Amino acid sequence: MKYVIILILFVQASFAQNTYNFLKVDVSPRAGALGGSFVAATDDPDVIFYNPAGIKNLSAVPVSFTFTKHLLDINFAALSASYELENIGRFGAGIKYANYGTFTEYDEYGNKFGDYGAGDLALTVGYANEISENFNYGVNAKFIYSSISDYSSTAVAGDLGLMYLMPNERLNIGFSVLNVGTQLQSYISTKEDLPLDVVIGISKRLQYLPLQFHLDFHKLNENTDGSLMNKFNAFSFGAEFTLSKTLKLRFGYENEKRKELKIGSFAGLAGFNFGLGFNVKEYTLNYAYSSLGEVGALHRIGINSSFDF
Repeated sequence: MKYVIILILFVQASFAQNTYNFLKVDVSPRAGALGGSFVAATDDPDVIFYNPAGIKNLSAVPVSFTFTKHLLDINFAALSASYELENIGRFGAGIKYANYGTFTEYDEYGNKFGDYGAGDLALTVGYANEISENFNYGVNAKFIYSSISDYSSTAVAGDLGLMYLMPNERLNIGFSVLNVGTQLQSYISTKEDLPLDVVIGISKRLQYLPLQFHLDFHKLNENTDGSLMNKFNAFSFGAEFTLSKTLKLRFGYENEKRKELKIGSFAGLAGFNFGLGFNVKEYTLNYAYSSLGEVGALHRIGINSSFDF
C-alpha cells in the first residue's frame, strides 16, 4: 500500500501541477539514457526537442520514432525529422504525444456516466543555420494542445538555441531557452505557465578512447537562495561508450531527480539511467531504462534512420 501511495503522489507531482509539464519529459531513448544531457548533441534528429541549433549539423533526412512506457497507463510517443534546403538552412519538425489512459466518469452521487480519456500534443517546427563557421543558431515554434474529456487547453511557445563547435577539441557547447510562450486557452478559468527552462551544456569526445561525455545544467532561469551551488543543482551527466560499429553503451545521472525521489534516506537507483544503441544496416535501435527508485521505472525504445532524396 505504501508503494501505491508513493506512485500516485509522484504522478500527481509530475503532471497535475501544470498542464504542460509533459514538455519536460525525455522521449528520446538516447537522451534518456544520458540523463537528459542532450543540449550539445549534433548527431540525432531528436535534438530538436532539446536545442534547435543542434539540427544544423545533421545530414540527409534523418528520422526518429520513439515510444516511452511511463508509470501506470501513461505512454509517450514522438516523431522527429529534418531536411536541408541548399543556401537557406536546415528545417526540422517534431511531434510529442502523451496519453494518460482511460478514466471512468461519475457524478456526485456515484452514478457512472462512461469513460473518458486525457492526452497532450505538441507540434514543433524548427529552423537552424550558421552565424559563422562552427557557430550555429536555431529556433522552434510550437503549438501545444491538451485535453481531458470534453475540456481542452492550448498554448504557443518557442525555443531558441545556440551551438558552438570546436572540431579540433572534439567539443561542443550548447545553449537553449525552451518553452518561451503563453497559454491561449485554459481549462475553465485556470491560467497556467509553460515550463520555461534555460539550459547550458557541453559534449566532449575523448581522443584516445571511444567515449563521449555530456554535461547539462538545467533550470538556470529559476530563483535560488543565492548560493552558487544551488544555482547549478539541477545538473545531469551522461556517457556514451562505443563498443563496436554496431553497439553503444550509455549511462546517465540526474541529480535533481535523485533528490526528489529520495524516500527518507533511501533513494535506490533513482536518477540513474542506462541504455543501449544497436546499428543494424541503415537503422539504429535504441533502448533506455530510467530508475525512479521505489516508484518504478521508465522504459524507452526508438528507431532512427537517414534517407537521401
